[in-house]
Amino acid sequence: MSPSERRQFFDAEMQDPGWKSLYTVGGITALIMVVFPLAEVAISFLPGVAGLSQGTVTVIDWFTLFQNHWFLALRNLGLLNIIGAAFLAPTILAIYFALRRNNEAYAAFGTILFFVGLAVYLAGSRAFPMLSLSSQYAVATTDAQRALLAAAGQAMLAEGQSRAGVPLVEFACLVISAVMLRSRVFSKATAYAGILGNALLIVVEIIATFVGRLPNAAFAIAICGGLFLITWYLLLGRRLLQLGCA
Repeated sequence: MSPSERRQFFDAEMQDPGWKSLYTVGGITALIMVVFPLAEVAISFLPGVAGLSQGTVTVIDWFTLFQNHWFLALRNLGLLNIIGAAFLAPTILAIYFALRRNNEAYAAFGTILFFVGLAVYLAGSRAFPMLSLSSQYAVATTDAQRALLAAAGQAMLAEGQSRAGVPLVEFACLVISAVMLRSRVFSKATAYAGILGNALLIVVEIIATFVGRLPNAAFAIAICGGLFLITWYLLLGRRLLQLGCA
């Protein structure tokens, strides 16, 4: 297939109602993604949230938090990140189909890497297993049952909340943003917002891995990365909705 025939093929494909529906869904989910980082900040400033979160030291503290404030407990174990990653999936698929004509290999690589990272992150989440254990602990009738459930919860806390998939997701989005630079479908501003946002958050993940507690400089980097990502979501959402309505 010649380059002109290939271009005509992709132009016709982009006008297909099925693809246009995918662009629309991807655009909507990209705009919804803006809500999650803002919600994280808003929840952090709610009265009493900081005290309740800092009080979760032992597994019994976690079970108590789940029983009294289940949403806050799930949020502290990454609920909003889980939901956000799930909402981002249709957006990534829509971006892949929009970018195929420019660099199908790297667009496919970024998309595959995103879903691998998503699967790894979801598999390592402790949010819903801890919710299940806390519910069982609340209805346990013997000390032996409670001790067994507490030991299982302690084992989860000791293993820790895995974030292994997060750098993969961020690197995948970095690759996809880089592909946008050579694309006529998305603007340079959209590409650079994605590159800067995901690159800065990867730096934060590296610091967290080797340092543990984040220094103030890392928080500043995270805030800048988050602002660039919010901009990326807004620009992506607008462009994908335009493709869906074209």
